[in-house]
Amino acid sequence: MSAERYLGTPAVDIPADGTPTGAVPAHLPGRLAICLWDFSWYTRAGAGEPYADLDGAMAETVDRGYNAIRICAAPLLVAGGLGLDALARDLTVEGLGSAPGGGYYGQRTRWYDAPGGYRIDVRSRLFELLEAARRHGVVVILASWEYQQSPAFAADDRWFRAIDAIPLGERFAVLAAAFDRLLTDIAAEGLAQTIAFTELHNEVDFSILPTVQEGGEEAIAWLRERHPEQLITASYGKPPHLAMHGLSSSLGVAQFHVYSYGVLDALQRRIDIRSEGTAGFPNEQLRALLQDGAPSVAEYGRPAAWKLEATVVTDQMIYGYDWIDADAWDAWLYDHYGEHREVMLREIESRVVAVAEWARWRGVPAVVGEGWVGYTPRNGSFEEGPVGRALAEHGIRVALDHGVWGVVTCSNAAPHHPMWRDADWQRRMTRLILGGV
Repeated sequence: MSAERYLGTPAVDIPADGTPTGAVPAHLPGRLAICLWDFSWYTRAGAGEPYADLDGAMAETVDRGYNAIRICAAPLLVAGGLGLDALARDLTVEGLGSAPGGGYYGQRTRWYDAPGGYRIDVRSRLFELLEAARRHGVVVILASWEYQQSPAFAADDRWFRAIDAIPLGERFAVLAAAFDRLLTDIAAEGLAQTIAFTELHNEVDFSILPTVQEGGEEAIAWLRERHPEQLITASYGKPPHLAMHGLSSSLGVAQFHVYSYGVLDALQRRIDIRSEGTAGFPNEQLRALLQDGAPSVAEYGRPAAWKLEATVVTDQMIYGYDWIDADAWDAWLYDHYGEHREVMLREIESRVVAVAEWARWRGVPAVVGEGWVGYTPRNGSFEEGPVGRALAEHGIRVALDHGVWGVVTCSNAAPHHPMWRDADWQRRMTRLILGGV
């Protein structure tokens, strides 16, 4: 009997299947090109900031071809029943606070570069955002980042202390109750069809929450029963790609994030930038990448202790990203990318396929709501450059080949990131996602 295959080729292959992994409500788009507005729509909304004019930001988003945005709807603040109603109507946004010698903590740290200094009615502004989305033909993915970082941007700790006081095992139930109130109010305003789907929380595996199996399943089922017209789920920052069978069957959307750190992880480990409390920080390797004239850790200090409690980002990250020489950072990544290129490409592909096939097995729509390389300093341009864009396009094409419903162009492609200026690339990717190529 002759051999049917070459040694080393798989006995079972997973063919690309571009048909949808699961059905979506008829009123929603057949594909979602997602722009990650996250919590920045209210933390970067001061005069002259990217979200000061919500309608203008929405128009720019549509101009780049997006038909979906993903946001922190701050449900515990605006609808949590936690005695925060007055704060939700008049929240003072401070960011991480003023730093010694001028400037503010997080000033060159992506997502944390919020100078603050203004007050905002978060609840009213949320409904303004939904109205703007409807006018522009955009659907909105609702999530919460509240157990990951959102309250850290407030000027005082009331929001954080209120949600932190909720026992760990009750947090999913409280989130579901908050979203129930919020979705009810959204429906009363005639905006229910603007919602693409609702996530109890962003990246449950990287937040101050128990596992979904510890209360999340019941909360998702309860919220789905209360709002049967809505898709309800939770999202994962790093789904268990090698053991997807362990995921909860309660997830109504397979919303997973696909980051392939590769060379970035090699650099982060080398300079020990993601840890906290490391003796002798910064090490020699990090010092070699800092800007000339960077203050010492002692001179720079750190944000208020409660702010660091309220976020998963460490003081070492804030110091390092605020004072890194972005050109030196990028140069190191480019110099070493070749050692990681094939693994990063394969990792993106294998993770996207794992997510899509799990979703197809469960009969639910798949979404890649964040990706593709990882967390970089605000002024670093590796992910925005030719290498990062090629990795993103690879992930997008694999996702489309395997029937993924919604996909982000890049986590860094949003009004509050420097990559926003590369409108042409975003238009090309959104046309690809929406089938206009």
